[in-house]
Amino acid sequence: MAEMATVQPAAGQTKAAASVIVVFVCENSARPGRMPTSGKRFRPETPNFGWPFPVQEVVVPCAGRLQPEHFLKAFEGGADAVAVVACEEGNCHHHEGNKRCRRRIEAVSAILGEVGLGKERLMLFHLPGSAVEDMAIGVGATVPATPIQPLGQKVAAVRDQFVAAVAALAPSPLRTTGLSEDVPHQLEDEDDSD
Repeated sequence: MAEMATVQPAAGQTKAAASVIVVFVCENSARPGRMPTSGKRFRPETPNFGWPFPVQEVVVPCAGRLQPEHFLKAFEGGADAVAVVACEEGNCHHHEGNKRCRRRIEAVSAILGEVGLGKERLMLFHLPGSAVEDMAIGVGATVPATPIQPLGQKVAAVRDQFVAAVAALAPSPLRTTGLSEDVPHQLEDEDDSD
């Protein structure tokens, strides 16, 4: 969460550029397959989205590891929009991580709608995962055929959808007005109940 520093826009930037945007990206989405190993940790490979405005990208080992508090903390910090880029369902290294992420996003989106922030501020996008390719390479099987639509086009489609959604959003009321000082930021350590 330390990576989610507020992005300060430069003078003269557009509305979208002045927005505070956070994108969580699964490190296994949109990368080529490779031989699985138990002894070597690979550096995360994420696609270059070519964002037209500043975006705080947070690389995660699996979108399923994201908890509701990650999304809520980003909004509390003034994010106008939060997106998650996860693997396609059925191609997740952690079996159902992308499904867990989808359910959590649906739950948090409902909360955002109830409190008046707007459920459209939290979005989920999918790119091809690499689990099927990695497992095929690992057992010496033939790697599944390359998808019909090239990866670059899929990445560009995700970027374009997100950019259009951000352009339609008003600035976050939490960024423009801030949180009240009365909002507790920590839970009490002691329990007074019997």
